[in-house]
Amino acid sequence: MKLLHTSDWHLGRSLYGRKRYEEFSAFLDWLAQTIEEENVDALLVAGDVFDTSTPSNRAQELYYRFLCRVAASCCRHVVVIAGNHDSPSFLNAPKELLRALNVYVVGSMTEALEDEVFVLHAEDKPEAIVCAVPYLRDKDIRTVEPGETIDDKNAKLVEGLKNHYAGVCAIAEQKRAEYISAGHKDIPIVAMGHLFTAGGKTVDGDGVRELYVGSLAHVSEKVFPSSIDYLALGHLHVPQAVGSAEHIRYCGSPIPMGYGEATQEKKVVLVEFSPQKQPRMETNTHESNGRQHGISVNSCALVVREKVIPCFQELVRIVGSLDDIHARLEVLKKEDSAAWLEIEYTGSDIVGNLREMLDEAMAESAMEIRRIKNRGIMDRVISTARADETLDDLDPNDVFSRCLDAFEVPDEDRVELTVSYNEIIKDLMEEDRHAE
Repeated sequence: MKLLHTSDWHLGRSLYGRKRYEEFSAFLDWLAQTIEEENVDALLVAGDVFDTSTPSNRAQELYYRFLCRVAASCCRHVVVIAGNHDSPSFLNAPKELLRALNVYVVGSMTEALEDEVFVLHAEDKPEAIVCAVPYLRDKDIRTVEPGETIDDKNAKLVEGLKNHYAGVCAIAEQKRAEYISAGHKDIPIVAMGHLFTAGGKTVDGDGVRELYVGSLAHVSEKVFPSSIDYLALGHLHVPQAVGSAEHIRYCGSPIPMGYGEATQEKKVVLVEFSPQKQPRMETNTHESNGRQHGISVNSCALVVREKVIPCFQELVRIVGSLDDIHARLEVLKKEDSAAWLEIEYTGSDIVGNLREMLDEAMAESAMEIRRIKNRGIMDRVISTARADETLDDLDPNDVFSRCLDAFEVPDEDRVELTVSYNEIIKDLMEEDRHAE
């Protein structure tokens, strides 16, 4: 059986006001074509399908059109879980209709753990059991008690997550045992999740909200039951294995979500199970397929292969003096680049008409400037009254940090205040606006 693991599409996301629907459409076309070319049996989407809990009509159109296309392909099953950016009730709303297309959707944790366990069949024979665990919110997995310390809260979160996976996987293990008794062998257990693991790699501007990082930052590979043959994770945008476990992986986001990801190679993960007792133990590098690993997991042989996603829209960050910026622009123009640019001027001279100068330098090119940082002007303004600064230039953490500075809050009090503040902001962001 062959699976394709993808996540963190963030359909509807814009870049400094520039809509990116053409990129998303191109990716989904490529993904549908890849499913056909690779003869994929099941598609796993590990959360953050949409960028917001209230996606635009066009973002929804891309999503549903893609599901219909995949349902008519060789792919027999699609499993979708919600991420922290998704509205659980919005994703869940059409799930009964989508089941007719063999699309399984889990938007939120329910009281019945069985709702997160699906048996995938081929010609009435079980071929895999999927534990589709969605993004678990704090209120789902821990209870609040007065007098708790930060460490107490984190320990409860980790324990709650560990218990949830243990419960769901226990159901899967029981199902597998029943199938084995009935004569069906080599049935892998595949789990899904949307969370932050210990040691996970991130980059500046990768779009992963820091508010969702801290609480579960200490979840290690040991939290997950050993019965899991492959764990498809979402949330982190950098493709990576978790610790030393090659079968526990993030596939990363399919397109760069910000300029911090601009030079990052984007990938999906292809996972193939076979009943071989001795897997192919090899590591190869291919231009289009990336790394390949043979892994022995429980009763199945597992081959994990990364497939590189083409770049659908080039993003380029240019940092330096005026001479550096102009030199880089000339190189890009000679290459007929259509890149979207983020330019940061770091020279010592104050240049008040930087935008006009750059627009003139880019005349008759297909490039677009999405953002200009004029460091000299910014430093001068910030050191005075910040008159030209708006809330668009700040994130919630910046605002709170400045409030602490304004009220001269001592350093020893800031950690606990910041944690409490983050919990409030996190609760607001996790509120499901579609729920009744």
